Amino acid sequence: MGTRERRQRDFEQREQLFIDAARELIREDGLLNLQMARVAERCEYAVGTLYQHFESKEDLVLELANIEISSHADMVRRAVAWNGNSRERIFAMTVADMIFMASKPEHFGLIQYALCEVVWRAASAARRQRMLEAQTPLVELTVRVVAGAAAGGELNLRGQTPAEVAAAIWAQTIGMHNMAHADGAMDVFAVDNPYRLMCRHIQALLNGLEWKPYVDPADGQALDALIDRIRNEVFHDCCAPA
Repeated sequence: MGTRERRQRDFEQREQLFIDAARELIREDGLLNLQMARVAERCEYAVGTLYQHFESKEDLVLELANIEISSHADMVRRAVAWNGNSRERIFAMTVADMIFMASKPEHFGLIQYALCEVVWRAASAARRQRMLEAQTPLVELTVRVVAGAAAGGELNLRGQTPAEVAAAIWAQTIGMHNMAHADGAMDVFAVDNPYRLMCRHIQALLNGLEWKPYVDPADGQALDALIDRIRNEVFHDCCAPA
């Protein structure tokens, strides 16, 4: 191994050390209390060394979010590759969301924080671009299932593009994530299991889009059976949803 390769390897290993330390501190103290000085101290490096890797705390947070987005995309790929019909596969993406958020509850907080205007503008252009690129597969995978359903006659787009239909599905799930992660936000609705409610709402949305075969969102037994089937056939090695 040459000198350049060795330096690059050391740089990457040190960057991973900083990322791991930042994760630990977020779990211990919360995202809003994350400080670059404490990350450097935890790794026994000078703060200046940390800034050689990340220009700001905002850049560090975006990189943490990027890593988790990639893991999320891997789960969505499983749903898309599953041998269910198109409606079952789009619903399996919702189940993937449930499992992922249950296993990594800090993920959505990172995404929310990274995308708020103040943080987004403070991050470097390169880190913002990396995050946009990390999110692209999630959108493309959803659009692929929608387009396939339309081509197979299971879905009538009625003048919408596959991307517009995909946006409706993502809006439904992201909206529930926002409410579920805000303490007390669901209390006024007397909802104690927001993600199960999200599953019912997704099925109602798919019915409204006339996505076949139709499903009765009020049939809780059938809904639970489908969720269990997806967990067993697609995500059997992952954490179960809360």
